[in-house]
Amino acid sequence: MNDTNNTVLVTGAAMGIGRAVAEHLASEGQNLVLLDRDAAALAKTAQAIGGKVATHVGSVASLGDCEAAVGVALERFGSLDGVSHNAGIQRYGDVVTTSEALWAEVMAVNLTGAFLIAKAAMPELRRSRGAIVITASVQGMAAQKGALAYVVAKHGLIGLVTGMAMDEAANGVRVLGVAPGSVDTPMLRDAINLDPNPQALNAEVDAMHPLGRRARPEEIANVIAFLLSDKASFMTGETVRVDGGLLARIPGAPKKEN
Repeated sequence: MNDTNNTVLVTGAAMGIGRAVAEHLASEGQNLVLLDRDAAALAKTAQAIGGKVATHVGSVASLGDCEAAVGVALERFGSLDGVSHNAGIQRYGDVVTTSEALWAEVMAVNLTGAFLIAKAAMPELRRSRGAIVITASVQGMAAQKGALAYVVAKHGLIGLVTGMAMDEAANGVRVLGVAPGSVDTPMLRDAINLDPNPQALNAEVDAMHPLGRRARPEEIANVIAFLLSDKASFMTGETVRVDGGLLARIPGAPKKEN
């Protein structure tokens, strides 16, 4: 994928990391197709970005919606060169408290949705010899308590990245992932506000990253844009941690000698 004048499909584009990716790519002059199921928020994002932007309201959990978004790219811009997949939801529960319906919802959006957007986009990415970057999570490499379905889905995304990368390398398509730590998005803020003491949890979330804070969405978008670009032309099959050192830390440390 060239660094300018490409067409990139961004999912989960109405807010959070997806919106930050769209803003970054727009600043580089890319053609954009924005996909999200929140019509009002998507319209606000598209209006704020301006430039060469088309939108499609729909869910990544629907193959028809994914195919329609690819169709918008072809109709409006004539090709599809890249995909940034960011759509996702957060739900909570352990193996006993997670209902079958909740499990199915999380898998449909967080895991199957990535499969479906890739399935819809891959024929065009093969033609353009493009790239797809999937937003996973550090919870695809480790786990917090009480978010079982989310953890399983994010682990699955990393497997999807690896498997598709091997399948598509001969077709000239690069497949990559990012695994953010905590990011200052509406999804994170909503989750924190569920806690009886949001102020204390906010402090804990920041402190658990060695850099002492959560990420800004644009910091994740910077890495995604790099992975989509020709600057990452020899990268595929890799999921890059962008976590402020979160998973590099071993708890506890020797006491300093006086």
